[in-house]
Amino acid sequence: MVDTQGRKVYSLLEGWRFTKDSVKEPKALSALQAQPVVLPHTWNAVDGQDGGNDYYRGTCWYIRQLSAEELAPSETGGRVYIEFDGAAMSCDLYIDEEKILTHAGGYSRFRADLTRFADGAPHMLYAAVSNEDNQTVYPQKADFTFYGGIYRSVRLIKVPAVHFALGYMGTSGLRITPKVDLEKKTCDVMVTAYVEHKGEETVYATFETAGQSVTIPVEDSYATAEFHLDPVRLWDGLDDPYLYTMKVTLNSGDEIMSRYGCRSYQITSEGFFLNGRLYPLRGVCRHQDRKGLGNALSLKEHQEDMALICETGANTIRLAHYQHAQEFYDLCDETGMVIWAEIPYITMHMPGGTANTLSQMEELIVQNYNHPSIAVWGLSNEITAASAVDESMLDNHRMLNDLCHRLDPTRLTTMANVFMLETDSPILEIPDVNSYNLYFGWYLGELSQNEAFFDDYHAKFPDRAIGFSEYGADTNVAFHSSNPQRGDYTEEYECIYHEHILRMIEERPWLWGTHMWNMFDFAADGRDEGGKHGENQKGLVTFDRKLKKDAFYLYKAYWNKKEPFVHLCGSRYTDRAEDETKIKVYSNQPDVSLYVDGKLFETQQGNRIFEFTVPISGEHTIEAKSGSLTDRIIIRKVSEPNPDYIYNKASQVTNWFDSDELDPEAFSVQDTLGELQAHPQAGAVVNAMMEKAAASRGDVAESVKDNPLLKMMLGRMSLISLLTQAGADEESIKSLNRILQGIKK
Repeated sequence: MVDTQGRKVYSLLEGWRFTKDSVKEPKALSALQAQPVVLPHTWNAVDGQDGGNDYYRGTCWYIRQLSAEELAPSETGGRVYIEFDGAAMSCDLYIDEEKILTHAGGYSRFRADLTRFADGAPHMLYAAVSNEDNQTVYPQKADFTFYGGIYRSVRLIKVPAVHFALGYMGTSGLRITPKVDLEKKTCDVMVTAYVEHKGEETVYATFETAGQSVTIPVEDSYATAEFHLDPVRLWDGLDDPYLYTMKVTLNSGDEIMSRYGCRSYQITSEGFFLNGRLYPLRGVCRHQDRKGLGNALSLKEHQEDMALICETGANTIRLAHYQHAQEFYDLCDETGMVIWAEIPYITMHMPGGTANTLSQMEELIVQNYNHPSIAVWGLSNEITAASAVDESMLDNHRMLNDLCHRLDPTRLTTMANVFMLETDSPILEIPDVNSYNLYFGWYLGELSQNEAFFDDYHAKFPDRAIGFSEYGADTNVAFHSSNPQRGDYTEEYECIYHEHILRMIEERPWLWGTHMWNMFDFAADGRDEGGKHGENQKGLVTFDRKLKKDAFYLYKAYWNKKEPFVHLCGSRYTDRAEDETKIKVYSNQPDVSLYVDGKLFETQQGNRIFEFTVPISGEHTIEAKSGSLTDRIIIRKVSEPNPDYIYNKASQVTNWFDSDELDPEAFSVQDTLGELQAHPQAGAVVNAMMEKAAASRGDVAESVKDNPLLKMMLGRMSLISLLTQAGADEESIKSLNRILQGIKK
């Protein structure tokens, strides 16, 4: 129990029973089927992670008896509230058989006033929680599991008759707005406390912060005070995430506290600025779930996640694709992470879901307004992936954008756009700044198309701020190759992919924020790929948080300036069939020495990535050293590639010829689609092929035909790359290549 002079808070994690009885009201429940559970709890911890897209989505019931003592106010005239930190995705709350509340949205805090049930008798609390498919509550279509359950904390809050407001959107009742003057090194802090009370007596609120105190009367249910901090200590990202504390006490004894930070954010076409200096945001996205636990996490799991993110040296996190736990926002404040916070308005626009997007955004903002780590509010994610841009979608985004600015004039809005969205789409004009999710080099296309996209955008819209909100490649740490290719799910290809992307990002400081997808593997029960069921494997760390993939250390080499290290890649790639093998080392040190079987092989000076070519003949101990730092792996020469290292669905079709076998003066499948279509004869061949494909895949053909940006992107891809991704067989590609080789350029 948390006990202040006038407020008492009791945890309600135990004493619950749970049942999947699919009934409409409490009186129809079968008590015999209810099983004891301890919160936090989800019913999809297993079936939401095992693949098949068949996890249970429906209504389940949580039941708990509230004793007369638990329901009793702490004083005459006091109030009793129950508070849920998260019940996914919708919750109908009953006392006995009376419905007292409906909440739609699985990621935000909500409360119900139970005071009228404090009548000296116990009462039954029923929570009907649903994650079933519908057309009104987001999310409904996305690449992650929609866990159901009461998966965050529940508590009772007892307050005196005069108390800070608890009835509005889960807010704390305290709103703190710092305004920094960077030139004078001062800050004016405006704080408003919202109060609920009845009666004629005057209510006073005492505000205390930074050694200052002021007492003022409450008028019209709120009181506002202003403090001048001179000099101010800034909340300065990773360098100095300093937090002040604001305490407000009513003369009734009710008391609340909130931390806050004094900082200045600005985003321009030149990049992101923190406290007046260019501060490129370079970090990761995070989903909140974990192997075997689902989304039912404790503070311990949140702390472990933050420690891993901090180890990379990241300075920003995109908290995708919903409101995260308050414990994690607190950790972001404490560590200096700059945050993109968003609602689950994702993939598909539902005309019937507009009201829900607005309520989820309002909850997100009012519950998280005081967190200094939050820089931007995200309106939506890839919302045009499964819906056309129409007036309904545009109006929804305009309403969200206006709501954000009305509730919080101090922060900017953004959205994450799917790669095929045209850069002149009117939806891009709605948020203050934009960002794109690009997967060139993984789902389609070539790695170089990532920089081409951003350079084209920056040239076309030099005054717009643009960011890189998602990028990544799926990786199963069981798969390895000395010749990694896109689509092989090897740990080595993930490294090649991220090496390219990180170089690209570093050369473009005007990208206001870049967020790697994803820090951790996560559940997507509809997936069955890369040797895993029900997982998206783009993480730098495995789903259970037990293993850091090699690419994790690449990011650490780029971003972590405080913790010296060397890391030898390939510790899981033991069996190697080649006579000479590449040994790769990631380090934030200026030089690395490689030792083979205890003898110095080579010393290199370099920057982050060190590559050595080592002859192998048997079993070898490989060591990388830099000063006192060391790392070690064991490799061995084998006669044939280890079949366990090969993802058996990986396409090998791109390797059937070498470029020197082709007539360079004639066209081939290695030319880009754009180059081929620009030539009358070659274009006719390719267009005929595409028309034939369109007969069986008309939906795809129409999406290409009507999307200039997508046509431009596809035009930059080699024909063989397009054909391989489309699943064309080797003989068909060879046949087409023979035709093109007969056409002179």
